[in-house]
Amino acid sequence: MCGIIGVVGSNDTLGTLLQGLARLEYRGYDSAGIALVRPGQTWRARCASGTESVAALRVECEDAPTGFRSGIGHTRWATHGAPEAQNAHPHLDCSGAIAIIHNGIIENHTELRGQLEAKGHIFSSVTDSEVLAHLVEESRAAGLDLMEAVRASLLVVRGAFALAVMDANEADVIVAARRISPLVVGTAPGVTYIASDVPAILDRASAFYAVDDDEVVRLAPEGFRVIDLEGVPVRLHQLTIDWNLETAEKGGYDDFMTKEINEQPDALRATLLDRRRRDGTITFDEMRISDDELRDVKRVVLVAAGTSHHAALVAKYALERWARIGVDVDIASEYRYRDPIVEIGTLVIGVSQSGETIDTIQAMREAKRRGARVIAISNIVDSSLAREADAVIYTRAGLEVSVASTKAFVAQVAALELLALRLAQLRATLPPDDIDALFLGLKAVGAQVKTTLERRSAVAQVAAELIGARDFFFIGRHVGYPTALEGALKLKELSYLHAEGYPAGELKHGPLALIEPGVVVVAVVTDRAMREKILSNLAEVKARGATVVVVATDDDEAIGAVADYVLRVPATEPMFSPMVDIVPLQIFAYSMARGLGRNVDRPRNLAKTVTVE
Repeated sequence: MCGIIGVVGSNDTLGTLLQGLARLEYRGYDSAGIALVRPGQTWRARCASGTESVAALRVECEDAPTGFRSGIGHTRWATHGAPEAQNAHPHLDCSGAIAIIHNGIIENHTELRGQLEAKGHIFSSVTDSEVLAHLVEESRAAGLDLMEAVRASLLVVRGAFALAVMDANEADVIVAARRISPLVVGTAPGVTYIASDVPAILDRASAFYAVDDDEVVRLAPEGFRVIDLEGVPVRLHQLTIDWNLETAEKGGYDDFMTKEINEQPDALRATLLDRRRRDGTITFDEMRISDDELRDVKRVVLVAAGTSHHAALVAKYALERWARIGVDVDIASEYRYRDPIVEIGTLVIGVSQSGETIDTIQAMREAKRRGARVIAISNIVDSSLAREADAVIYTRAGLEVSVASTKAFVAQVAALELLALRLAQLRATLPPDDIDALFLGLKAVGAQVKTTLERRSAVAQVAAELIGARDFFFIGRHVGYPTALEGALKLKELSYLHAEGYPAGELKHGPLALIEPGVVVVAVVTDRAMREKILSNLAEVKARGATVVVVATDDDEAIGAVADYVLRVPATEPMFSPMVDIVPLQIFAYSMARGLGRNVDRPRNLAKTVTVE
């Protein structure tokens, strides 16, 4: 998730770019950069100063040359390549005339880079994005104008992108395009803008247009024209914008949590991009542990806290079933205080959205001290967790602002299950056809999440009818259990109501004593193999006066006989179900909290990242 801003025809090009980047900084703050373009000259400045990157860039640009009426800017959320100045955007071609900025992931960048280097192109970064500059350079050398050069380049690209390209030899033009990653065009008299989000240009443009997938836009001071990848002219859909700036930063939503819940299909898509080679091998960018070492792993320990701990619990089932490895899951804050046993062949996996959770970092350090190999699952490139690990798998969920985690959970589950499939490949514990089918099934989860999101109003109605309840028990079996834990956590975080998650089979071992009229039991009933057992548990709570809410699949027609309310989800592979089943529970918790007047983005007493023990 990166921020993109561009302008042609402006008398305040530098000011427009710097202001836009400041407004887009929530989309990424690993590094920032701009390129100013006029006939025969491209001037570039880049900074990699973490959360101060845009501020540092502003200082860097104090001595920028004047007279530029066009330019592009970028604030980066790193995926390929550490957040260093050499990897910051904009990237240039070999001549230094062509500048590109890019949000997304180029899946076949390694293959394309090899082809371009064989033709003599010299790369100055390790990013996937730089290949775009050199592809456009090749097409320009063949005599194509900038728009056609970009279109030709994108015909050989696989992956997700929102990009903007400039060339000092066609200086009053920006060519932009998108696939998956968002992009909007803005217009004003004599000036045209491109941006990844409306906030960057909200008070400068007077009209706004959405760019759709596989559309290429040529922006000039007098306006824009659009073609698809086949070269056929198309029209952009004009947007109706009645937001203020604060709302615009939230994508038009009332709060960041709604925005982030709705970004979950994109988070899954990004996490899964570029993860499998043509021969079927599942691969990761920063896997600095050899295949032989991974093949010889004897035991896996997952350490995490909060929502990440629930994702780790899901991973335990996948790792044991698919890779046939014994797995322990530890609360990170407890791990190093129990004198853990670390034997030869132990792999410790630390899971943290921010990569700065102090308990998880300390647990990984303890594991390394005792001789374990360690892998970090993190959403933040070059986080403390990532730097200290032997290998990193990035979730690529994009910046998560709301304190209560949503899209990070589904991305962590996806990343961990990818790792489980990779270990199954190496250990030959699943046939290749099964691994292929599971990988394709995992890629389909994003669409199932999208379908579930479209049912938001039905979930909100259930929440409205239960707004007076004060005690909630969430139950599930198998992977439904960690889903129940996460559902309970979301409700207590957001609404401040009493909510507990339990394995359904544990009801008779204590919690059943608390069941009485007025108590709500929320059950995850999407796994057919577990269905009869959970129905027995529901009969027990129903007999004692509980109100029963179930998460059930669309094809479970009989579930209505035992439930007061049903939250429907598409059926999926049971191991993938937590990524789908959690969505109505997130929406339920959100709706309860809003009904009670809570601040869903900033729950009391909680912080986004826990950096003290």
